[in-house]
Order: sequence, then structure tokens, then C-alpha cells
Amino acid sequence: MARRIEVTGAGGVRLAAWEFADPPKEGTGPGAPGVLLLHGLMGRAAHWAPTARGLAGRHRAVALDQRGHGQSAQPPEEACTREAYVEDAEAALEQLALAPAVLVGHAMGALTAWQLAARRPDLVRGLVICDMRASALGAASQAEWADWFRSWPLPFATLADVRRWFGEDDPRLERPDPARGAFYAEVMHECADGWRPVFDPDRMLRTRATWVHDAHWDELTQVRCPTLVVRGLDGELGRAEAQEMVRVLPHGHYAEIPEAGHVPHYDQPTAWQGVLDQFLADLEGAP
Repeated sequence: MARRIEVTGAGGVRLAAWEFADPPKEGTGPGAPGVLLLHGLMGRAAHWAPTARGLAGRHRAVALDQRGHGQSAQPPEEACTREAYVEDAEAALEQLALAPAVLVGHAMGALTAWQLAARRPDLVRGLVICDMRASALGAASQAEWADWFRSWPLPFATLADVRRWFGEDDPRLERPDPARGAFYAEVMHECADGWRPVFDPDRMLRTRATWVHDAHWDELTQVRCPTLVVRGLDGELGRAEAQEMVRVLPHGHYAEIPEAGHVPHYDQPTAWQGVLDQFLADLEGAP
């Protein structure tokens, strides 16, 4: 089951937060160690459902649909700033009484998580960064993404076509990736002419532009809590950059998941859950 909780984000934007537990576990209500899960660009809270359920035995795990995503509100474009995303996560921690919490972020959500951890160390006792680079990606990267969005053969006739294109036919793929197809199938909805994304790709591109032109190393150095940097072996975060991120973090740790790409929690959910569980166990056992 999934329980929706309303959160008021920065500027009064309505956000949807979700608790996934089937059934809810004893001891995971208010007072249990809090975990806030933050999806990446184009993602949604439901992408974290297996992870949240895996944590539910000992933690109160909540996933947030970030502004412009999932079932949260679609504010004006000018309201989708980096500052707003960070303030939304801050509001979620406070309104849901999760703090001091562990933040688990994937891609864009990981950047939000470490920016919040740097700003509000009182709210964050641990941090997991999944496949997000600290380096500036620049204009060339944005142009590649714009070309990629234009290459989508919209509308898709069926969800099977969605899975096939993103998991097999997408020219960006080096080899078939069924987990990637499943990931994108979850962010499509049926329209009169077929299946289309629940988001506006142009809006996603503009949201991405709020961080890709800047490096974020300085904010990493300001994160004081224990932090785990996780990368899929075939993900977007390279090993050398990941290890440099660990080096600059005051309390950085590193984990690598074989046979996983950009979304290790989809590609290798068992291995991902094991890495996450070990980090949380180490964190809770620390003096």
C-alpha cells in the first residue's frame, strides 16, 4: 500500500509525499529513524517504492514527488530553481517530522540532498548520493539532451513500445537495458493519441539547465555528515570522479554496483538494497 501525505513546499507549492509499506511495520511510525528519498529528473516517488519497502522494517521512509514531477504541482517555470528544490526537501523533513534524517538521492535528487545537507546539517544525519556528478556538464551536455528529447518517437502506441524503445531501441543505449525501459514506462500516461510523458520534456530541459552549467564541489566540502557515494559500474558518474567526491567529503564512503547503469535501484535492486542497508547499519552503530 502507499499513503499520500501533503507537504507545502517553497512558495506554497503543493507537494505529494509517499510512504510505501505493505503492511505498515510496527515501530516505523513517528520516532523511527527517518529517511527521505529524492528521485532524479523526470522521476517520481514511485520509483523508490521497492527501496522504501525494504527500509520499512526499521525506518520511516518517505519518498517525495519533487515540484514539477509525479503528483506534485506544476509551478511556473521560474519557480523551478535549485533554491526551490532544496527548500522543498527542507520543508518535507520539517513537516513530516523526519529530521534528523538520512537523505537518499538519485541524480538531480542527490544534488538537492547534498545542497540541503550543506545548508542545514541539523536536519541531516546521513547522506547517500546515487550517480550524480559534481562537475559542471556544460552547454554541450544540454544540447545532447535537447537532441535526445527530440528523438523520442512520441506518441508511443503502447506501454510495451515505451519499454522497448527506452530499453532496446534508444540510440543512446550501448546494449539492451530492460530496467531502463521499466523506469520510463512509469512516467508515461495514456492520452487520446497514445502514451506520452507525464512531464513536459522542454520543462525538464530548462530545469536541468539550473545546475548543469555549474560545478558543485564546494557544497560537497560543506557536508559534515557521513556520506555514501554510489555509482553503477556503467552509470553516468565515472569511478575517478566518484572517488574524488569521496575524497573531498569530510566523511565520505564509496560503493560500486556491478552490472548497473544510471539507475542502480532499478538495474540491481538487491545489490542496491544491500549497499544501502549496510550504510544505514554502520551509521546507526557509530558512536
